[in-house]
Amino acid sequence: MGAPSHATTWGRALWALLLTTLGCVASQPLGGESVCTARPLAKYSITFTGKWSQTAFPKQYPLFRPPAQWSSLLGAAHSSDYSLWRKNQYVSDGLRDFAERGEAWALMREMEAAGEKLQSVHEVFSAPAVPSGTGQTSAELEAHSRHSLVSFVVRIVPSPDWFVGVDSLDLCDGDRWREQVAVDLYPYDAGTDSGFTFSSPNFATIPQDTVTEVRGVGGEGRQRPRPCPQHAGLQAAALQGGGPRPPARPFLLFPRPWAARPRSLRGLGDSTLPGPSRCPPPPGPT
Repeated sequence: MGAPSHATTWGRALWALLLTTLGCVASQPLGGESVCTARPLAKYSITFTGKWSQTAFPKQYPLFRPPAQWSSLLGAAHSSDYSLWRKNQYVSDGLRDFAERGEAWALMREMEAAGEKLQSVHEVFSAPAVPSGTGQTSAELEAHSRHSLVSFVVRIVPSPDWFVGVDSLDLCDGDRWREQVAVDLYPYDAGTDSGFTFSSPNFATIPQDTVTEVRGVGGEGRQRPRPCPQHAGLQAAALQGGGPRPPARPFLLFPRPWAARPRSLRGLGDSTLPGPSRCPPPPGPT
């Protein structure tokens, strides 16, 4: 076989350079995203605490059919390629069913499919419902260095399509996992039902709207109830204090030593633990 021509040699060199360049580009974070270089896996405990009481929110507080309560918590540990929900974006069909009726199966299937097909979800996790406005529920989750973001939703019951939750909270800080995270949770409207009170009949939003914050006053001057906005926390001494805000109302995560096990989907339940009830009154007209 004869020696390769200069054109062939140059073509191979150019192809090798192109592959090297593409490889470098593919390894760079997109959109200014930070790269997690912590140990591959971490285990966290999460506790949601409901703070929605009649004392804190007396106006239109639901007492019957059904009384004030919280749905099961449903969430995922994922990469930046996946979004469970996002402000100013449209919700999926699964999240619509969950926000309007508390039906979780379609949403769980969507999350599992993202994990199986796109490898963007590391784990799906859930916590039991809280059958009153105040109370606690807990779950455990695993985060991976390539799936260090956590998102979850909890439906406000009763409500047209309102929920609280976290969107893409990063548990990783460079080369280490964050020891503690605290987040105040505020109510959001899924944009699929136009009811403006807790017990409004079904009134589909056509066309569908994007996710927005629930405000104290709705459109056309109508009052729109706003449940206590800070209602998730793990009771711990380190949470006391914190300036003008009342203490201990966060969503908290504490990493614990990880033990190898496959990704799993935990079942939904209805148990609860009692929790304190105190939060500032909602804004809006009196």
